[in-house]
Amino acid sequence: MNALEQLKQMTVVVADTGDLDAIRQYQPQDCTTNPSLILKAAGLSGYAQALKEAQELGDVEAAIDQLTVRIGTELTRIVPGYVSTEVDARLSFDTDAMIAKARHLIELYAAQGVGKDRILIKLATTWEGVEAARVLEAEGIRCNMTLVFSLEQAVAAAQAGAYLISPFVGRITDWYKKSTGTAEYATDEDPGVQSVRTIYRHFKTHGYPTVVMGASFRSAAQVKALAGCDRLTVSPALLGELAGDTGTLERVLNDQPATEKEAAMTEADFRWALAANPMANEKLAEGIRGFHEDTEKLRALLRAPQPAGA
Repeated sequence: MNALEQLKQMTVVVADTGDLDAIRQYQPQDCTTNPSLILKAAGLSGYAQALKEAQELGDVEAAIDQLTVRIGTELTRIVPGYVSTEVDARLSFDTDAMIAKARHLIELYAAQGVGKDRILIKLATTWEGVEAARVLEAEGIRCNMTLVFSLEQAVAAAQAGAYLISPFVGRITDWYKKSTGTAEYATDEDPGVQSVRTIYRHFKTHGYPTVVMGASFRSAAQVKALAGCDRLTVSPALLGELAGDTGTLERVLNDQPATEKEAAMTEADFRWALAANPMANEKLAEGIRGFHEDTEKLRALLRAPQPAGA
């Protein structure tokens, strides 16, 4: 039994891609997308017709939503679980706009015959994103809180009732490597790995039902270091590496009974915690900018004239 098969016995494995062939090959339970992955997927031959139809709409914003939902719909036909679809990063500081966009995406999925029980709406874990999740979850629209770089972000999302959070491993490690000049970290000392372990154990100790899904991996070693986490979303390249690993995979994280409760986090608590954490503050802003930049590239692609005879 390879490492990927062993991992699936203790963790729900999620594919971090829109590549249909890779998903068919590795058979994950769920699939996550983001603007960067949608941009990449738009260039794949399997989505050529969807891209063409989106371009023909003439309205770039409508085209982005349609293409995103068409790709997500194709993914729901392959994976048995959830497909995560991200709200435009430009809306990350506007609660009402995020709520409206989420509702619209769910309506577009419904028009494709996909129920909201198959979709997770991805929101950046700003305070406004947390508040949007509070409203959406109350309406039965489940949320995946992304760009989580701190325990405080994670706790705020859980207290808002978010179905799932995505704490980022590799981006945290990247920041500490650059900040400290450390070339490599031993796995158990890796700041990204430590962050997810801390969040996972905190959630279990305090009885939060929110799913913890480690994301943004730079190596298979980071993935294996979080074996037992509720979910892990992994790129096709690392899924392939795990599939080729025949060593024994040890479970690292285990469920445990809740033993403590904690006070509700206020907006002031949340904002101060981010201000006091240079890594989380910088990586959250950088992540929002990066997703926005890829959305802009997608807008440019959809505005581009179609080849003659297309």
